[in-house]
Amino acid sequence: MAVATSFYAKIIEQIFEYQVDLRQKNMSRESSESFVTEIPLRVTQKQEATILVRFGFARQLYNACLGESLCRLNLMRQSKAYQSARYIPKDEEHKKERGEVFGKARTQYAFSEYALHAYAKKVGEKLGWMGSSVQQTVASRAFGTVSRYAFGKGGKPRFKNVGQFDSVEGKQNTVISWNGDAVVWGGLVLPAIFPKEGRKGNDVIQHGLNAKLKYVRLVRRKLNGRNRFYVQLVCEGLPFQKPKTKIGIGTVGVDLGPSTIAIVAPASGQAELQQFCRELDFEQKKIWKLQRKQDRQRRVGNPQNYNEDKTVRKGAKTWNKSGKQLETETKLAEMCRKQAEYRKSLHGQLVNHIFSMGNDVKLEKLSYVAFQKMFGKSVGARAPGMFVSLLKRKAVSAGVLVTEFSTRTTLLSQVCICGEVKKKPLSQRWHTCDCGAVAQRDLFSAFLALCVEGNKLNADLAKEKWQSGMDACLRAALSNLQPAIGRSFPASFGLKRSQSGSPVNFCENKTGKSRNVVASASKGESSEKPVLNRTPRL
Repeated sequence: MAVATSFYAKIIEQIFEYQVDLRQKNMSRESSESFVTEIPLRVTQKQEATILVRFGFARQLYNACLGESLCRLNLMRQSKAYQSARYIPKDEEHKKERGEVFGKARTQYAFSEYALHAYAKKVGEKLGWMGSSVQQTVASRAFGTVSRYAFGKGGKPRFKNVGQFDSVEGKQNTVISWNGDAVVWGGLVLPAIFPKEGRKGNDVIQHGLNAKLKYVRLVRRKLNGRNRFYVQLVCEGLPFQKPKTKIGIGTVGVDLGPSTIAIVAPASGQAELQQFCRELDFEQKKIWKLQRKQDRQRRVGNPQNYNEDKTVRKGAKTWNKSGKQLETETKLAEMCRKQAEYRKSLHGQLVNHIFSMGNDVKLEKLSYVAFQKMFGKSVGARAPGMFVSLLKRKAVSAGVLVTEFSTRTTLLSQVCICGEVKKKPLSQRWHTCDCGAVAQRDLFSAFLALCVEGNKLNADLAKEKWQSGMDACLRAALSNLQPAIGRSFPASFGLKRSQSGSPVNFCENKTGKSRNVVASASKGESSEKPVLNRTPRL
């Protein structure tokens, strides 16, 4: 322990002056908005081989920095200073003292980003040439991952295997630089591929080229099993906004679920209930088929790794991959890539649609980790958490306010406009109350989100808006629903008679269009659109 302490003390002496100078330089810097302009690159086979070697060096440096950071974190946690800081109260009175003791523990074992830069420099000299700024960004990336793990904001970091490190970046347009037409990196000149109409014909690319450049990032992607390289120009300012994209005025309430989304905008008189990324369902079935095929090929090629009951054997195992299995994995990876790009496009379209309805968006702050545990397949395909992240990010550049409020203080799924609180199971998709308020559960939660002020529901405001015509607006949203061709509505909509608490007769009497909405399932009743029975699989 004494040897380790003296070793880190020497590092601290070397870095202390560097930290002070860097902090003084950063005192005058102000953080600014940034956006990314991505352009494909034309790369020869020889250049590709050189880039892959440098990506391999960056991967090894990342793993070395990651292991060193974890080692320093474990030593710091075992120190007496760190253990004593844990028992200091977390109140405001002892906040400063607690931070100083934790800071001494971090300084003692050089657990900081700048200390890791010195370690990365030594390791980088042994691995190969990458450039000092690239080494520092790789070290910062590794330390950021360990730092999130140390503060309980992420799981334990994993080391990168061969082929899993797909991006490198520099600092201030150095080492990896952009000269206006190509990327220059240590003797490599990678020309950009601009659209057919040229740089001036593409408004998005032209906007990025005209903005002030911060730094350059080189990205690798695999398309059909082949490497494709792109340059990401991180520019200062706001991204390009298309003229056709307009921002509405008013408050918008959003209720997001694992497979549904409800939107209510009283200013524009709109209310919608739709399946979240419904277009991805067909592609997801293809992915599941390839996953089952891959599992069969894995079992056939590795019978020694399975027990008699077809479960995986415990202990160390060696997995063999046949040529057919590698071909299936390539198809599966390409299909997942296409689905991710398609999902990203659908998320962007939905965000623009919400912004066109109003400039003040309110929604619940949900735990998407809990969503993954309860609705794993749906969340994996639709990614609601990624949608919320995109909503927040685009709101900054569009000048839209996005407010997330706690579910514990508002209880939108349980409360009514009259103030009564009654817990409902997930199977009950309709809200019914003795005061006469009846509405689809998701639409009603989106409506109540409009009336949240300071993490609390304003019941008087909700009652006033409900009586001003929101009841009819929510019913109109149900009457405008249209299922996909050959498919019925999902059970989460609550439009089937089998759903408990579904007041189907209420919708029929009020809207007059419920025959296009409600799928009849009970005996002795008929509907204009009978549910199609699927042919059993033989």
